[in-house]
Amino acid sequence: MKTLCYNWRSNVASLTNTPLLFRGVSRDWLDLLCFRSELDAFALLSAYPPTFNPLDLEVAARIGRLCRGSIGRWIIHIEHLSLTNFRNYERLELDLPKSLMVLRGDNAQGKTNLLEAIYLLSTAKSHRAATERELINWSPPREGIPVARLLAQVKRGRGRVQVEIAIRGISEEAEHVQKRIRINGIPRRAIDLVGQVNVVIFSSQDIELIGGSPSLRRRYLDLTHCQLAPRYLRSLQRYNKVLLQRNHLLRLIQERRAEANQLDFWDRELVENGCYLVVQRQLMVAELNDLVQPIHHQLTAGGEQLKISYIPSVGKGDFMDRLIEVRKREIAQGMTLVGPHRDDLGFFVHGIDMNVFGSRGQQRTIALSLKLAEARFLHSKIGEHPILLLDDVLSELDSTRRHQLLESISSYEQVVITATDLDRFAPGFLAQAALFQVSEGRIEPL
Repeated sequence: MKTLCYNWRSNVASLTNTPLLFRGVSRDWLDLLCFRSELDAFALLSAYPPTFNPLDLEVAARIGRLCRGSIGRWIIHIEHLSLTNFRNYERLELDLPKSLMVLRGDNAQGKTNLLEAIYLLSTAKSHRAATERELINWSPPREGIPVARLLAQVKRGRGRVQVEIAIRGISEEAEHVQKRIRINGIPRRAIDLVGQVNVVIFSSQDIELIGGSPSLRRRYLDLTHCQLAPRYLRSLQRYNKVLLQRNHLLRLIQERRAEANQLDFWDRELVENGCYLVVQRQLMVAELNDLVQPIHHQLTAGGEQLKISYIPSVGKGDFMDRLIEVRKREIAQGMTLVGPHRDDLGFFVHGIDMNVFGSRGQQRTIALSLKLAEARFLHSKIGEHPILLLDDVLSELDSTRRHQLLESISSYEQVVITATDLDRFAPGFLAQAALFQVSEGRIEPL
């Protein structure tokens, strides 16, 4: 769980005149009050009433506002990055500047690998690897099985934190690996890592967020949300386990090896966890929609008005009613047909569905607008700018959109941007950035 702001007890006492108000309150509730929006507090407290009585919804929202106000001045940046046997980096020790950092290099030299390492240290997952075995550098001859190690020393407003991931291959043939996570030297789970280092990454594959499979858009919503709320990650994990069990039962019923009434328990579990996910996604999309509109308007020089919509598979009806309605179809197909695992995210410009009818240029600009809106969204929740990772983002933008983009990112605490050459950057931008050359897994200042 994220560390709470230091003066929450005095804030609570000033609001309620009872410093014992939080006796018996779970860590999840404190996490929610300090790091979620007022709207989230109302929604979640309404859906899951707390076990304590004095805290009503209005006070909960006010506490959230006060606590967020006390962390609004926090900053975050990676001070040092260490990589061993990660991708094409046999050994790297790199001090990162606090503000703008430009990595210049030819293709396949390690620029994207560096961004991937930072993203991995933030989320415990790669944004592009099919298997974690790909992350290990197997090429140099050595005794024993190689281990990829990633370590970041991070400065945050509440203090410094060190995050470390070790990925050990079982053998050169085996697909599975062993992954170990440490935070400040203490073994932790992946769920504990998420939220320690908040990042937003934009890469060439992100155009698929608009024109690709709905599963990519669901994954995007889940990854963004998991950076903010450990409860969301736990609910998502629980939902996926329930979904797996329910689908297995549907196939057994289809084969007449189980009874249909056995679905009742799994239906309740699916609805309980699924409703929470849907509500949180809808809240997030509503906020993203407000944030993305002025960003996209600026990037398109006022030429396009973008709207984002969450599209639930349940429709406007009740989740449980919908499950009962489609039960026969689900048994016939052996799979769950409604729920957050079938929801989608729509992007509309002047009412036209960009998922289907958008040009590649439009989809790329929408994806970029979405990522910048995500950065502002994270900032509004945690009180500090996330680290921006931009992978060759300028190559397919015209000069106007390049200028607008570079202007919009200059206020962030730490930005790492890659490029094959520097001629697309304005001289003024390069003057305030730290420039580095990437070549064959080595990084040197320019």
